[in-house]
Amino acid sequence: MPLVNPLDPSHSLETAELAKFFNETLGFCPNSVLTMQHRPAISKAFINLNKAVMSNEGRVTSALKRMIAWVSSNATGCRYCQAHAIRAAERYGAEQEQLDNIWEYRTHPAFSEAERAALDFSLLASQVPNGVNAEIKERLYKYWNEGEVVEMLGVISLFGYLNRWNDSMGTSIEDGAVESADQYLGKHGWEKGKHDGSKY
Repeated sequence: MPLVNPLDPSHSLETAELAKFFNETLGFCPNSVLTMQHRPAISKAFINLNKAVMSNEGRVTSALKRMIAWVSSNATGCRYCQAHAIRAAERYGAEQEQLDNIWEYRTHPAFSEAERAALDFSLLASQVPNGVNAEIKERLYKYWNEGEVVEMLGVISLFGYLNRWNDSMGTSIEDGAVESADQYLGKHGWEKGKHDGSKY
């Protein structure tokens, strides 16, 4: 059972209106947002931050942002966010080879050096203690400008919040997210864990 139960989507009409954003991203409103509705100011602020972070102002694509989110979530171990990130990457047009080989992004030819730098940045920034150093900065600036690095770190930081929220809550995972996770991550041992709706 989750730590706190999600509320009905209609609990906060303002949140429900804002949450239409997730119908494009995931195909459903996530239970994490429905749990945040216990304090609607948090759910509204979160959705607006999510929309701002995922807006594309430079060359960091929507698909790459979701793969950055997956690497960050994988580093911290949040299975709920791993599933959501890979589903969103799929829905936002990540190449099939990238989805099938996300675990091997460092060596698989489906990933460019620019993408590898972004994904390594996500891995280093998500570690505790933080692993960002001069070497990754140099690699990033071979391919990306300051605004694009800000966009990437926005994604990493957003998912830092989500990883802690969902792993602590034991948020029940939705069927659509499970379907995508089973398809792309199951071969590497992904499972629902505490997010199956009954454990915790």
